[in-house]
Amino acid sequence: MPGKVLLIYTGGTIGMVDDPESGSLKAINFKDLINFIPDLKRLKIEIDTYAFEKPIDSSNADDRFWIKIVEIIKQNYFSYDGFVILHGTDTMAYTGSALSFMISNLSKPIILTGAQLPLGTLRTDGRENLISAIEIASAKRKDGRAWVPEVAIYFENKLYRANRTHKYNAEYFDAFESPNYPPLAEAGIHIYYNEKVINYSNTEEIVNFNTQLDRNVAVLKLFPGINENVVEQILNIDGLRGIVLETYGTGNAPTYKWFLNKLKAAIDKNIIIYNVTQCNAGRVELGRYETSKYLRDLGVVSGYDITFEAAITKLMFLLGQELSFEQIRHYLESNIAGEISKN
Repeated sequence: MPGKVLLIYTGGTIGMVDDPESGSLKAINFKDLINFIPDLKRLKIEIDTYAFEKPIDSSNADDRFWIKIVEIIKQNYFSYDGFVILHGTDTMAYTGSALSFMISNLSKPIILTGAQLPLGTLRTDGRENLISAIEIASAKRKDGRAWVPEVAIYFENKLYRANRTHKYNAEYFDAFESPNYPPLAEAGIHIYYNEKVINYSNTEEIVNFNTQLDRNVAVLKLFPGINENVVEQILNIDGLRGIVLETYGTGNAPTYKWFLNKLKAAIDKNIIIYNVTQCNAGRVELGRYETSKYLRDLGVVSGYDITFEAAITKLMFLLGQELSFEQIRHYLESNIAGEISKN
């Protein structure tokens, strides 16, 4: 029996073609998708499409956008074997990370993909990305379970766990990387599934959709010579509930008395300070050096090897739940969707 996949087009480069009249790019009609990629017929997969009435540039993606995608998947969850989301590359890792927290106990793949060149261009990378993403979204093991029941990003022959991924290249086709976690699958002549690193949820647990988010978060990125007034202004934003603190190396920060005092004052007001390294690879290790020991003693929360994209969306998600200050701190340091490795 052929698989059945729902293709959700939100916007982005992949869904654009040249308009011969204006000479500019315009969104294609996804009901005519097969006309653009006739090879899809050879997959023998039933493909339905859902296109946003007004496609958006991924730079405009926000929490309302994430909620809309979750609601679409919720309404169609039991009618399809998997879902493919066509999305602009700029904020794809943010959306993928958010969905991984908002949808738990997954038994079906949710694959985000896109392109660096429009689908209507001759050299587009979108054709292979789309075909392989659809194939993975419908792929099942011998026991009938989905091969990859996760929120993932497929790009340039590799499938990554979405909340372990970030965009690092705006020029070449290999736009994404996952420096702290191996690919879930790699596509060559055949698609190889790395079963040991794929997260298989308990089949007895029912999928859960949660759209409660809190946007009262901010980012404080450290740099040499950072101004005391800048730090104070950020930490005293009206209604602020959480800060992602981008530190150096393994979680290090200045030991200036004024800096530590301002962090302590914020924590005393129940503002979460979430420590994430500025490095693309590696992890926060609070206490390894004296410059991070002070942060640990103040009550700054460790992000371990979490990506920035996952950190900001995880913080928004947890703040949106009915949790105490200490419960939020606990879950931020816990692996709840495959986003961190503590060891």
